[in-house]
Amino acid sequence: MLIGHAAQATLNFRAPLLADLVAAGWRVEVLAPDWTAAQRQRLQAMGVRAASFPLARTGLNPVQDLRTFVAILRHLRRERPQAVFTYAAKTNVWGMLAAWLAGVPRRVAMVEGLGYAFTDGAQGRRSWKQRALGALLAGLYRLAFAAAHRVVVLNPDDARDLQRGCGLSPRKTVLLGGIGVPLDEWPPHSPHTDPMTFTLVARLLREKGVLEFLHAARRVKARHPATRFWVLGPLDDNPGGLREADLRPWLDDGTVEWPGAVDVKPWLAQTSVFVLPSYYREGVPRSTQEAMAMGRPVITTDAPGCRETVVEGVNGFLVPPRDVDALERAMLRFIEEPALVARMGQESRRLAEERFDVRRANAVLMEMMGLR
Repeated sequence: MLIGHAAQATLNFRAPLLADLVAAGWRVEVLAPDWTAAQRQRLQAMGVRAASFPLARTGLNPVQDLRTFVAILRHLRRERPQAVFTYAAKTNVWGMLAAWLAGVPRRVAMVEGLGYAFTDGAQGRRSWKQRALGALLAGLYRLAFAAAHRVVVLNPDDARDLQRGCGLSPRKTVLLGGIGVPLDEWPPHSPHTDPMTFTLVARLLREKGVLEFLHAARRVKARHPATRFWVLGPLDDNPGGLREADLRPWLDDGTVEWPGAVDVKPWLAQTSVFVLPSYYREGVPRSTQEAMAMGRPVITTDAPGCRETVVEGVNGFLVPPRDVDALERAMLRFIEEPALVARMGQESRRLAEERFDVRRANAVLMEMMGLR
């Protein structure tokens, strides 16, 4: 049984794992709060069952969280799965504790980045609200990790911080290095330089560096008007979420295009350079892995999770978080040396094959669950 915080995210990011579990002969169920009929049908076509439970994805309402915990516990006691795999903060906490109380034989949690509660804000420090939320989440993680057999993390910074601050035992820690992508579904494309196009793919959060991207784009476009800038992704109800009004000045003056939440593949095919100036506590960004698989060079930040996707000067450039000047300089390098797009794009694909093959990642996860 997989327990996730959102049905669409599960389909987007866990579908290869579900397919591998079914192929190995396991009966698989996914517990998520918000299935549509079409999503249930898609799972059924894969040979996977869907079940629902109540979950408030954000906020700290004790009554709502208790309902979540009780619903998961009742479902686990009824279904009696051999293994439970959770991801996202709330499902890690309540899912692991419920699985422990239900006596599930194998319990594995995955922390895909530390998220908002552990992310410094625009001024380089956390707000009092983030500090309070971080302290509470650290305490809950201590309980959840005690209930887990293994805890999967995606980068060394998160492993260190969870061990120091949340009581995660090193012997329980599994460093995965990225959930991976199905490389055959994200094939490499020829380099694109006419026009030179910089693309950011992310939920529209301040901590994802969206505003830094917009400011750098305006500066670069003033010097090179033919350059194209795309922002791909939805608005988000996370506390750090931007509003459409925050983007409006850059949209109205033609600095960037924002088509919203789209199928990113055709857009990446026309992208020169993928940009993610995030200072969010990423695991290893899936969007960057996809762009690398398609042969796109990367500009990203020297921050936890992000730095795992770039070998400096080989497949792209690392810039300091929140540094618009450095981001502008990195963009200008590609404009002034367009041959870098092809060379670094080839290196991105090579690194994706070496580091981010979903088959390798799934094999590790299945072994942790005792299902291989």
